Amino acid sequence: MIRRLLRASPRRWPRPTAPRILVPSMTTSPDVTSIQDFTGQVAIVTGAARGLGLAVAMRLHERGAAVAVNVRDAERANAAARAIGERAFAVPGDVSDDGMPQEIARRALDRFGRIDVLVNNAALPLTTRFEALTAAEWRRAIEVNLTAPFLLMQAVLPAMKAQQYGRIVNISSSAGRMVSTLGGAHYTTSKTGLLGLTRAAAKELGCYGVTVNAVCPGMIDTELTRETAPGELLERLAGGYPIPRLGTAREVADLICFAASTSAGYITGASLDINGGDLMM
Repeated sequence: MIRRLLRASPRRWPRPTAPRILVPSMTTSPDVTSIQDFTGQVAIVTGAARGLGLAVAMRLHERGAAVAVNVRDAERANAAARAIGERAFAVPGDVSDDGMPQEIARRALDRFGRIDVLVNNAALPLTTRFEALTAAEWRRAIEVNLTAPFLLMQAVLPAMKAQQYGRIVNISSSAGRMVSTLGGAHYTTSKTGLLGLTRAAAKELGCYGVTVNAVCPGMIDTELTRETAPGELLERLAGGYPIPRLGTAREVADLICFAASTSAGYITGASLDINGGDLMM
């Protein structure tokens, strides 16, 4: 498979290199910041202005990837790309707009010549309660949280098939595994649907060297979480977890990077939980 991948790699962007395996000694810990296992690879990260999206875009870049940074607003997309580094490229646009998933994939290919990783992170974490939920808001949540990831997966697939290699990571939630603590019924439903889409795509795309997995964060300490609920409520909720704190965006980013790496080549269709033990199943 590696020989096929190298033959398919365009000349204008460096080919992926094998990950450098760090073996810790008995007295020292490995320097994880020195791992360059995404060198030569190209990743698309949606919803990368802040929080989990920005954290994973930065982590992929630190580990050697070129990153197409998608944010709805062009100014914020450019600001995020500048903050991430020289191999980051802004690809602004609303993922739910007609043709935008295809445009994001096209622009990444035009710039870098390949697509190795797709992280479907963009989402609407709406909190409207059930009885007040309108059909229009329901449809909007489904479009952004479920339909857009499906269309992005379709859009990157031709490039991944040509390489016989790809990693797709869909960011679901603990809400998709049970029910949202803060989000509304439309958020829970869309995140549950994303897990079904992950499994169905994994079943069909594995023969092309493409894995499809989902990461399901619990309560993570991000700007959005702090905007959604008061600090005292978050502290009370986190205090009841087996690991009694909120998770960090960096911790989630590292799990996403694992799922997107060559090390996870025999994992597909999985839902990877990261929630401090709030949900165990």
